[in-house]
Amino acid sequence: MPAQQYEGFTSPPEFVLDIGPDGYAYVKPNTFKAGFAADTRDADAAYMRDSQVPIAMAAFGTTLRHAAWRTKPSWAVIATDDRAFQIGMPPKMAKRIGATRIEVKASHGVFMTQPKALADVIDTVAGQVSAKRD
Repeated sequence: MPAQQYEGFTSPPEFVLDIGPDGYAYVKPNTFKAGFAADTRDADAAYMRDSQVPIAMAAFGTTLRHAAWRTKPSWAVIATDDRAFQIGMPPKMAKRIGATRIEVKASHGVFMTQPKALADVIDTVAGQVSAKRD
């Protein structure tokens, strides 16, 4: 069950979700930059904040019956300055699934601030997977 991965952890005070009566949530606008994109430029953080797609909170309680990580290799990019997760949670999640961990000094918005680091991970993983098939 996905919710189990969050057991024992709380969200940092910088990361606050505004959950609507319909069960969908957004990261609160007044804490978005601090909690999600602390290392982005103000303009980039504002764009990300204003273009959020709501998340269905029910997804966090959905039971997974066939998680791919149980049968396939996994990798985890861990943003070391992430304020969306309590410190220690991403490494614990990665360890639980047996993922190869790659740490990047970045916020949760690592895809905006460290795109080359992510591209390098994808290239490395793709090379490893391709080599195993040959």
